[in-house]
Amino acid sequence: MKKLVTAALTISTLFSAVSFITPSSASASDSAFDSAQEFSATSGRSIVNTAKSYQGKVTYKFGVRNPSRLIFDCSSFTQFVFKKNGIDLPWSSKAQAKRGKAVSKSKLSVGDLVMFSVDKPGKIDHVGIYIGNGKMISNMPHKGVSIASINTGYWGSRYITGRHF
Repeated sequence: MKKLVTAALTISTLFSAVSFITPSSASASDSAFDSAQEFSATSGRSIVNTAKSYQGKVTYKFGVRNPSRLIFDCSSFTQFVFKKNGIDLPWSSKAQAKRGKAVSKSKLSVGDLVMFSVDKPGKIDHVGIYIGNGKMISNMPHKGVSIASINTGYWGSRYITGRHF
């Protein structure tokens, strides 16, 4: 009987130690991208190149995600581009802002998501892809997929956050 109790305690102790050092659940940002979806500078350039390849080919329509007809809103476009590069994103700029790791504007890397507020100050409602040199590419109303500065003009005062993967 004593050996059985000792064995049970040993197993219980080992299980507790493994449970302690193994995370029981991942946060929303951690669960979005596992190690199989590592992001690199090469990945960032590939994402930007994919986005650029759709300039002049995509129509903007709010609330639409229609890859077969190339009709997207801003977040369904980023979702589409990232998926073509092996990275799953949810649909909506607000949901995408919860993925990856927050990165300051001064530390953005090519291929990072950049989030903006268009309607209400502080509310994320537009997303683009950072292409370097203070610029982004995104799908915009009346323009389609186009490049704009994130530091000046319309977007300059609307920047909220960047997300790195």
